Amino acid sequence: MTEQAIEKKIPLTHTDPDLNRIAEKIYNGQRIDQEEGLLLFEKADLPFVGTLANHVREKLHGNITYFNRNFHIEPTNVCVFSCHFCSYSRLYAKREEGWELSIDDMMNIVKNYDGKPETEVHIVGGVHPKMNLYFFIDLLKQIRAHRPDLHIKGFTAVELDYMFRKAKLSVEEGMILLKEAGLQSLPGGGAEIFDHEIRQQICPDKVDAEGWLHIHETAHQLGMHSNATMLYGHVEKYEHRIDHMERLRNLQDKTRGFNTFIPLKFRNGGNDMSHIAEASIIEDLKLYAIARLYMDNFPHLKAYWPMLGRKNAQLSLAFGVNDIDGTIDDTTKIYSMAGSEEQTPSMSTEEIVQLIRQANRKPVERDTLYGVVKEY
Repeated sequence: MTEQAIEKKIPLTHTDPDLNRIAEKIYNGQRIDQEEGLLLFEKADLPFVGTLANHVREKLHGNITYFNRNFHIEPTNVCVFSCHFCSYSRLYAKREEGWELSIDDMMNIVKNYDGKPETEVHIVGGVHPKMNLYFFIDLLKQIRAHRPDLHIKGFTAVELDYMFRKAKLSVEEGMILLKEAGLQSLPGGGAEIFDHEIRQQICPDKVDAEGWLHIHETAHQLGMHSNATMLYGHVEKYEHRIDHMERLRNLQDKTRGFNTFIPLKFRNGGNDMSHIAEASIIEDLKLYAIARLYMDNFPHLKAYWPMLGRKNAQLSLAFGVNDIDGTIDDTTKIYSMAGSEEQTPSMSTEEIVQLIRQANRKPVERDTLYGVVKEY
């Protein structure tokens, strides 16, 4: 242990000098680089990265764990794209196997929450050629007129790229129209893994990394916030994860428009990649911990509990995570169709508060932009 470490009482616990240097940087609030991030994946054990990640998490947020009251609208699972990891969508040529909601259908979902304290509607689905930009502008205007207090978070960059190209509009032109209609923020889906070669293997026909980042940068420039995701645990390698996080971190340095980073675990049920074994919970927790250490300019790290399962989401709260998403109310099928633990993804507010308390954390209900709604 160095004299500096002793003086600052840095709890270095690893025998590897490279890892100890990384720990010193983290405890001193310094940014780690790509090579150091890769070393953490290759050489560090789970307790080591977990201790560091929990330090960063508590430095940023103390004991607070956030959740929100939200529900999802999934307009369709019919899609023109054929991502090999997807268990959710049905190709447009076989659309009779899927669902297609009308605007009235979706407004009825919104109206089901009239008088209830949900603060966010999350709109994400497949890419359907008949559900174009102007179809969704109509939907947004109706939601805004019916319930102006409800925050509308909607459309992955994959959906937006298709909408804008089909409408022959630039990204900026399309984003302005959606914002004027009532769209307030973007979810983080569709990022998958940015590396071109990996993307060619798992989702060759949809928007590339540069397109995804451009859409989010444009949203940020218009004053909108967004989230960012990374699909892990399939054919990518450690260096692809670090490259992905580096590109996001660079854009966040530029715009400060991302709220949350959300690692998403590949689930192998019912898709073209079912032969690939899923990551273990040890790998999951290590990924979350390293993400918290690397994504130093992202204020929040979220574990999406319908994907991980409730107990594993609880565990993640000791490995850098400070947000476990929302109540959801059984309004999403994306992960249940892929074989996740949560086949009926719904939790009451009381259940989510209890889950957080059982992990010895303080539950705080938030709105979409992390304004405090209620402390428990």
